[in-house]
Amino acid sequence: MKKILLIEDDPFIIDIYMTKLKESGFSVELAENGKKALEKIEEIKPDLVILDIVLPQIDGWEVLRKIKSKPEFKDLKVVILSNLGQKEEIEKGMNLGSVKYLIKAHYTPSEVIEEIKPLFSF
Repeated sequence: MKKILLIEDDPFIIDIYMTKLKESGFSVELAENGKKALEKIEEIKPDLVILDIVLPQIDGWEVLRKIKSKPEFKDLKVVILSNLGQKEEIEKGMNLGSVKYLIKAHYTPSEVIEEIKPLFSF
């Protein structure tokens, strides 16, 4: 079973995505802030991270920078799922090493699942 770490602080979004990802056959862990996210990545070694940008304590940009700065996580796939949708932000996310940048308002949870499935080599 593929392990996904959901890094999100909105309880409504957490509930929807935790349910949808589990229904789709993924093992899902949650981190509700950037500090906890970095600890969880070390602890559970996920196959994929779904990362929000606007987070308490440490924002998603810094989380992504820290993930990509560690040799053991340089190949970890990170999908940004954020409401920040300016062209500059999308470019920044991709330049920092995310494999996809999805804008929350543009995708239903089911569509997000369809976007991330091809990232796994089953």
